[in-house]
Amino acid sequence: MTAGLGGRLALVTGAGRGIGAAVVTALVEEGARVVATDLAADGVEALAGRYGDRVTARPLDVTDATAVRTLVDEVEDGLGPLDIAVNIAGILRPSDVVDLTDEDWAATFAVNTTGVFHVSRAAARHMAGRGSGCVVTVASNAAGVPRAGLSAYAASKAAAVMFTKCLGLELAGRGVRCNTVSPGSTLTDMQRALWPDGDETAAARRVIDGDPAAYRTGIPLGRIAEPADIADAVVFLASDRARHITMHDLYVDGGATLRA
Repeated sequence: MTAGLGGRLALVTGAGRGIGAAVVTALVEEGARVVATDLAADGVEALAGRYGDRVTARPLDVTDATAVRTLVDEVEDGLGPLDIAVNIAGILRPSDVVDLTDEDWAATFAVNTTGVFHVSRAAARHMAGRGSGCVVTVASNAAGVPRAGLSAYAASKAAAVMFTKCLGLELAGRGVRCNTVSPGSTLTDMQRALWPDGDETAAARRVIDGDPAAYRTGIPLGRIAEPADIADAVVFLASDRARHITMHDLYVDGGATLRA
């Protein structure tokens, strides 16, 4: 059974690589048209080259409220009503709290939290007026479980989760659903940046097995997620198969958090 997104129009942020690119691919394969956005243009332009008129590539800085509002309005006017908004743009600047700079803290929240607010607000204003649409925010299982060295990232993602739930509550009566997908360790450039130089296989094994010294559990399913695993969850929540699901936080982490 497919998700049946034929004729739908989606906006995806952070679409240039990793989970974002996988979500664009999955949406297109389910019949949707996608406006793929990223701060760097090369990745989204490559997707547009691959999928032709099914993907429109646009540069976007989600921290710029005016740029976000302008782009969403242009999409509504030029491509048709926006049915789906997916917040994926994010940054990770690992550091122990005592060494964390003001700049890294502010930048993390500017993208991971305020960016979600900018995009969701702009999209919701149009969706609420029509009485339909959905917002999906890609967060992290770190939003629900403390992680050493990731305080800014985890806090920003936790804020994004609660913001999306509050938005879902406000818009439920207007036919707009808002949900989050919270991945665990996923094979992306962001994940690899956390691994020390050297043997990638050994680094992945430590993630799967867990690290008691870092108070980190392993992954019960015994594998690290591929970006497509997260994309499948996003597509499901964006589809009519999830029509009675809102304000939900879907963990896609192989059981790593034990839902603690």
